[in-house]
Amino acid sequence: MDFSLAEERRLLQDTVKRFLANEYKFEKRRGIVASADGYSREIWKQLAELGLLGLTLRDEDGGMGGDAFDTAIVMEAFGRALVVEPYVATVVLGAGVISDAGNAAQREAWLGPVAAGEKLLAFAHAEPAARYAPSFVETKAKRDGAGWKLDGFKSVVLNAANADAIVVSARTAGNAGDRDGISLFLVDRNAPGVSMRAYATQDGGRAADVKLAGVPAGDDRRIGDAGAAIGTIERALDRANAALCSEALGVIDALNEATLEYLKTRKQFGQPIGRFQALQHRMADMTIKAVEARSMAVVAAAAMSETDATERARRVSAAKAFIGQAARFVGQQAVQLHGAIGVTDELIVSHWFKRLTMINATFGDADYHLGRFSDLMLAAK
Repeated sequence: MDFSLAEERRLLQDTVKRFLANEYKFEKRRGIVASADGYSREIWKQLAELGLLGLTLRDEDGGMGGDAFDTAIVMEAFGRALVVEPYVATVVLGAGVISDAGNAAQREAWLGPVAAGEKLLAFAHAEPAARYAPSFVETKAKRDGAGWKLDGFKSVVLNAANADAIVVSARTAGNAGDRDGISLFLVDRNAPGVSMRAYATQDGGRAADVKLAGVPAGDDRRIGDAGAAIGTIERALDRANAALCSEALGVIDALNEATLEYLKTRKQFGQPIGRFQALQHRMADMTIKAVEARSMAVVAAAAMSETDATERARRVSAAKAFIGQAARFVGQQAVQLHGAIGVTDELIVSHWFKRLTMINATFGDADYHLGRFSDLMLAAK
């Protein structure tokens, strides 16, 4: 299969790679991860100046009208460099939801500032008992005069502590697990009744558990029609998983390159260890997994243009399940082939492996997506 890019996308790829090579070296990233915010405002502003934050937003919303393949190029480069800036939380999820379902006033208020690097968003949907199920929402939104009051708890909300506003899913009707009755609200980070416990994740990112206690939200803060948000939520999660597949691909390729270089230079018994046939076979298997993962990342990106939501979900889950398995294999092999140094904090290999592990667990792990794929296949018969 020919994976070569069109000229325009090749230029985008070169631009992002060149920027990260110059401005996002591993030691600089370590300082960013250790900072109070956990991301660099300077880097974020530079990403905006490069046009990356508005890349996939519509022209009329201040963006460049790109698609999931453009996101894939950016995310693959981000994976190689282990970028911790909240691109998925703000651009792919938060801005994506507002672009899909927001009204004209909401799009004007948020999408332009996001593209300019002036506003950050988060997407609070997951709950402790949900086990990745998109329709499992226990958080409640009850009518209160002309507006709503939100009560509930959201877990592992990416970038919540840094966000200016959080897109929150809440049930306006029905019971947990029902597909109907879920609504989306745009809640200010410092709104009355919002509290959170922020923490660093294992891969150097930031997330928070968010508690909502009587949080006020007017009808102007509701995104889309009341009780009809499940389609928007599922599309947002599929979009995020497609982006994560490309990020994982970038990490896998970087791990393979670093491992191959190590096999060529590390000597034992008077020769490079890469001359040992057993290690050559393991390196070959890692390379095969990388090529297969690239194919599936393309499948996930292409699925985002699919008008049939069921078919889109099937393809994205197939890609996320396969890439989750491939990432585990490549990560384990890379660490083992590097020996004891492969798990040290000083070597970037261990950080790539951590990121792959977190990507697999984010928005549905390989087991969940394998089950989802299977259920969708059976339902189609």
